[in-house]
Amino acid sequence: MKGGEFIVKETDKNDVTIPEEITEEQKQMAETAESFVVNEILPDIDEIDKHNLDLLKKHLKEASELGFLGIYAPEEYDGVDLDTKTTVAIADKMGAAGSFAVAFAAHAGIGSLPLIYFGTKEQKDKYLRKIATGEWIAAYCLTEPDAGTDAMNITTNATLSEDGKYYILNGSKTYITNGGIANLFTVFAKINKTDYAAFLIERTFEGVSIGREEDKMGIRGSSTTPVMFDNVKVPAENLLGEVGKGYKIAFSVLDEGRFLLSAAAIGGAKMALQEAIKYGNQRKQFKLPITKFGAIKEKTADMITNIFAGESLNYRLADLYDKEIAKIDHNDPQYYLKKQKALEEYSIECSISKVFGSEALDFVVDETVQIFGGYGFIKDYPAERFYRDARINRIFEGTNEINRLLVPGIMLKKAMKNELPLQQGAMAAFEALITPSFDEIDESKKYAAEKNLIKNLKTLYLALSGMAVQKYLDSIKKEEEILFALADTAINIFALESAVLRADKAQDIVNPNKLPLYDAVIKTVAFECTNNIEEAAKKAAFYIGGDALQSVLSGIRRFTRYDANDLLEAKRLIANIAIEQEKYIF
Repeated sequence: MKGGEFIVKETDKNDVTIPEEITEEQKQMAETAESFVVNEILPDIDEIDKHNLDLLKKHLKEASELGFLGIYAPEEYDGVDLDTKTTVAIADKMGAAGSFAVAFAAHAGIGSLPLIYFGTKEQKDKYLRKIATGEWIAAYCLTEPDAGTDAMNITTNATLSEDGKYYILNGSKTYITNGGIANLFTVFAKINKTDYAAFLIERTFEGVSIGREEDKMGIRGSSTTPVMFDNVKVPAENLLGEVGKGYKIAFSVLDEGRFLLSAAAIGGAKMALQEAIKYGNQRKQFKLPITKFGAIKEKTADMITNIFAGESLNYRLADLYDKEIAKIDHNDPQYYLKKQKALEEYSIECSISKVFGSEALDFVVDETVQIFGGYGFIKDYPAERFYRDARINRIFEGTNEINRLLVPGIMLKKAMKNELPLQQGAMAAFEALITPSFDEIDESKKYAAEKNLIKNLKTLYLALSGMAVQKYLDSIKKEEEILFALADTAINIFALESAVLRADKAQDIVNPNKLPLYDAVIKTVAFECTNNIEEAAKKAAFYIGGDALQSVLSGIRRFTRYDANDLLEAKRLIANIAIEQEKYIF
């Protein structure tokens, strides 16, 4: 299935991979990562958060010895070149590591990927082994003081020397993760202020200087600095990729960075949930552990609901990646360039995963602080760190606002190129939306009601998208409020469908005694996602307006109708088992 096609096509459960069926080798890698985080990182997390960069670098080196810094790098450069599902499993476990996880992801992900995908053989021979083994630390330099979200308007400038041997680089970058410890920077600039380009710049090049460490709200132990370039002579052979194509490097690796962030966010949410339950079981009010009270049980169930949906969509996306990559001959000299090109296909789903994962984490850590009560506000307890560390994820790798705009924006671009049949189905979808009808559901099929709901929600998205384009034509890209509403609709559809596909496929995999838990979590996911979609769809309808508004609103009510009978029992079942086991239970 191509990127964005989930909105116009039905996906079969056998077309996805779910966490319950990862291989023993993938499980072992995840368990190694978990053991490393629990035994090496978490005991030192307070000291790391005091900005002990020597300790941070020590643990990065230890991670490299386990192969984690080279998860994307080819084996010929001492990397491990893992499949995407294994990478997700590792990132999930690393997500509990707070500041260390940020340094790890910045190095292994966006710090390394530009060189892996776009580097020449000579550039890889010179740098990649050092990066994959942790001998050198990598950083990615895109953001500037006046060009954060608007990355195309960077002002860092490079000029080719008269003899053609060097580019003279001037400018500055800000908020650079690993800036204070990195040896190699991928720096984005414009040649002669016009042609976007990328360069590999060593820390020791004359004219490179590192600013002071930022005193951050969260992820305090990671290094975040400005990096300045004053007439830096960059060898011409350190130009990465082609002149004028640097923006492709910048934005393409961000897709994987967003995906890696989402996987780590979901892993961090699992750790926060676990600590919240453990504390709740110990904390007594009115002579009872607070986990005995319905309010805490509901919070617990809602936290698990968000984690389950996020985990489901991440593995679904990982499977899409791996299937696309499998089509490429690994012996092809252009393998990594072709791999990167293949991954571009799923930029919509990457933005979805980033938004959903980061906001699921925010929800979970907020509820964790609430469960800890006053103690959640005190640094002696883990909830306070979870809360501070989580907030940056909605800003990292493109703000969630930008990623929301990308979801419908890229869909509409694909439609204009006839790569996604949005407009072909929009008219029929609109007619279905405003025409009263009654669906006949085959209750003999597992999750029939939820699958019918998903079909209706996709129709709803197509109808609203078509209405917006019909009214605004090409200027729809300026109607950000409408695009946000469409994005929230699409994000929740992908999350809900991913969860249902997972639960449906799990019927043949997990212990039958556990299946009622899957039924319960699907009930809660469907209820929450549908509520979110109804709210977003109403916004879109009112924003678009038109003579058919009342009919459209009636259609929204009809297409978001979901029988959540026994929802309370479903939430209590999820909460009771999680509280008993003191962990995420899927």
